[in-house]
Amino acid sequence: MATMKQVAERAGVSTTTVSHVINNTRVVSADVRARVLGVIQQMRYVPSAVARSLKNDRTHTIGMMVPNNSNPYFAEVIRGIEDAAFKQGYNVILCNSYDDPGKQVAYIRVLMEKRIDGLILVASGSDAELTRFLAGDRLPTVLVDREIGGVAADFIEADHELGAYLGAKYLLELGHRAIACVAGPEKLLPSRDRVAGYRRALDEAGVAPRAEWLIYSDFTSAGGYRAFQQLLALAEPPSAICAGNDLMAIGGICAASEAGVRIPGQLSVLGYDDIAPAAYSNPPLSTISQPTREMGALTARILIERMLNPELPLRRELLQPSLVVRKSTAPFAG
Repeated sequence: MATMKQVAERAGVSTTTVSHVINNTRVVSADVRARVLGVIQQMRYVPSAVARSLKNDRTHTIGMMVPNNSNPYFAEVIRGIEDAAFKQGYNVILCNSYDDPGKQVAYIRVLMEKRIDGLILVASGSDAELTRFLAGDRLPTVLVDREIGGVAADFIEADHELGAYLGAKYLLELGHRAIACVAGPEKLLPSRDRVAGYRRALDEAGVAPRAEWLIYSDFTSAGGYRAFQQLLALAEPPSAICAGNDLMAIGGICAASEAGVRIPGQLSVLGYDDIAPAAYSNPPLSTISQPTREMGALTARILIERMLNPELPLRRELLQPSLVVRKSTAPFAG
């Protein structure tokens, strides 16, 4: 890889002049600028971001930590963040914690060593080490979806309680009363909020929730598959199921098919998130849509504003979900 010194030698100028051409920090004559830029192109010289950050105290790099970017929900949020950040001249370094709090802290440390200008974090749970680590550093940070106690940071989330409430209320309006809930991990706030919304809708309708109709699992198709198997094996199985996310719902549809349960004839299934595959499942999945692109763009914008002005008041943004009706739900058949 070519160095600045080699570029300067071939162009017949000093390394200081090359630096001024690259960084536009001093007027350089047109012919010298053209000669230096020509050599840079010929030698495929790439300026060192680390060296420039030491000089300017900025790398124009954002670090992002998510539990698992193979989940289409996170992939769509990431797309919104990357698009908005790129338009503002920032690059994104992405790390996956795979729901491991220890790996999460280790990767955040690595991102800080890379001298990122700011951090976007979708936390894999919270622990004392993560709280101490973030609370003790003044790195601009935006938390998405999952708040961390003791950490003062901008916070962006969708209204999970409202989304689950809308979904359960819709199933009640279809005439269902035996409505189960397959929730995500109980330790995560979005899971607990969605369960609260489900319970609120049933309570308003005067329907008493049964303990065996609430199952906590993980946010994967396999987790949904196992939970649906458990529900469908009950002596009195539900007539409708609210799933914690679309992946769980799609896994659950597979379990129902294997059990010979027709959807939506015998069982209505409602997902959550409205990821792209939801519209192409069999049958197409009714779901609660989250504004993922809007959330990503807003997150990037708030973080960049925070990086440019650390003294701004902390922001809390709550985005609204909406119901999307497809073919996996139908009126209760009796």
